[in-house]
Amino acid sequence: MKITGSQIIIEALVEQGVDTVFGYPGGQIINLYDALYQNSDRIRHVLTAHEQGAAHAADGYFRATGKVGVVIATSGPGATNLVTGIATAMLDSVPMVAITGNVPCDLIGRDSFQEIDITGVTLPITKHNYFVNDISQLADTVREAFRIARSGRPGPVLIDVPKDVQQALYDYEPEQPRELFENKLAKEEQIEQAAEILANCKRPYIYIGGGSLGAGITEEIIEFADKIDAVIGCSLMGISGIPTDNERFLGMQGMHGHYASSMAQNNADAILAIGVRFSDRTTGNKKKFAVNSQIIQLDIDFAEINKNIPVQVGIYGDIADAFRRIAAKVEAKQRPDWMTFVDKLRKKEAAYDMPTDTLTPKRAVQIINSVTTPDTVIATDVGQHQMWAAQYCSFAKPRKFVSSGGLGTMGFGLGVAIGAAIGSGDTTVLITGDGSFGMNLNELATAVSTNAPVKIVIFNNGVLGMVRQWQTLFFNKHYSNTVLERKTDFVKIAEAFGAKGYRAETAEEFEAVMKEAFAQDGPTVIDCRIDKDEFVLPMIPPGGSMDDLIAEKGAIK
Repeated sequence: MKITGSQIIIEALVEQGVDTVFGYPGGQIINLYDALYQNSDRIRHVLTAHEQGAAHAADGYFRATGKVGVVIATSGPGATNLVTGIATAMLDSVPMVAITGNVPCDLIGRDSFQEIDITGVTLPITKHNYFVNDISQLADTVREAFRIARSGRPGPVLIDVPKDVQQALYDYEPEQPRELFENKLAKEEQIEQAAEILANCKRPYIYIGGGSLGAGITEEIIEFADKIDAVIGCSLMGISGIPTDNERFLGMQGMHGHYASSMAQNNADAILAIGVRFSDRTTGNKKKFAVNSQIIQLDIDFAEINKNIPVQVGIYGDIADAFRRIAAKVEAKQRPDWMTFVDKLRKKEAAYDMPTDTLTPKRAVQIINSVTTPDTVIATDVGQHQMWAAQYCSFAKPRKFVSSGGLGTMGFGLGVAIGAAIGSGDTTVLITGDGSFGMNLNELATAVSTNAPVKIVIFNNGVLGMVRQWQTLFFNKHYSNTVLERKTDFVKIAEAFGAKGYRAETAEEFEAVMKEAFAQDGPTVIDCRIDKDEFVLPMIPPGGSMDDLIAEKGAIK
């Protein structure tokens, strides 16, 4: 039976199990929106306030559910407004399918109204993209886009569909979702080398990233750590993979990582790195990174092996398969001296971080922990608040921490929190800053219109905190354009959008309003006032190493 190109897209999405999409209509995508209207009982469309918010929402939908996020936009500015969200997904290995409209084929290349070469624009920030000028290829293109987005190292794929292709008629034949491309399996020689290092080392450290969560092996990693008496640390993207209260878990390492985690990694003689890419924020000075350790790197992406840090054993291929084969070859062993050393690091970390009853960032996060459940998703924007959330939030289940790691996208938080809340059906807490929140607060309209259970906590210090912290430490307190001096009243803004708004200036007030927020349906905004001179510590200075670690504010000169 012949159906339109727009209807073919709908059928192909349904084939892939898609029941929710995010987007914003426009002239060159209007035919697809008409098909969405006719199929509203099969696919829910969430209208956002801006295309960037839609892209972030699709991103959050995946991070909370594991299902590919789908975003739809029109041509020209609609398509280019997706770019930041697509790039964010690319750097964090998030599978997303973006579908854009374009001008009819006979107008392509003529600078037509709202025409843009979006495939050219997004070529460096997509895993693959398509310009579909032949309706006979449309259904297979959608199918292949999902296959590529999910296979190997996940990532975003864009499909650009001219308006006349959306309108054309063509025979449609349904198909089952295609199997993912088969992952390469690691060579046995490399598995044996890795197992030998781990069997003979004295101070093993297991370092996990987002790839570990994607491989679904975090519980097995805990079992292996118990078996070989290892400790576990993580990158920002690995947070929530290991329960926070697990006795072997030391937390995030790196520039703003936990003292014990970073120091244990620095003193390890063997590091098993699983699904991490050794970015500059995790290594500091690469020449001084873990110089006394033999590093084993497992990654699904061949390009990541030895890219940032030279390793003794680089294992490219299916992470889960490689890890299980290594674990099977290493016998159980106790390492009491290593555990004693790590315990001393934990005690030293605790001494740096004294408890307080005032409304500090740590106290605020502790209060958030007290009202959340294991199913609550924690989302962040980017800045100081992001690092405080990474350091202090507690997690019991994977996929409950959602944050922009690779691109560091301010304005990411509200859109991604909405997508996570809609996808998971669970309450999502967005921890943001007044700078980040101001970038995309228009998505409050989306949160209210969808009644998304998003609880927004704004760490409001009146400054662009992370940049100001750097200016304090490294630029002689030259506070160039980081003191906001804005008159924004976030409580009134929340009410204007139709949400509940609260303000808290003490720990007692904050605890009371957090409990009230969780007792309500729908979105809530809490303006949480904190001191502008609160710093994210520990901190390894840019270009520095563990030798330069600033562990407490008293050490700052």
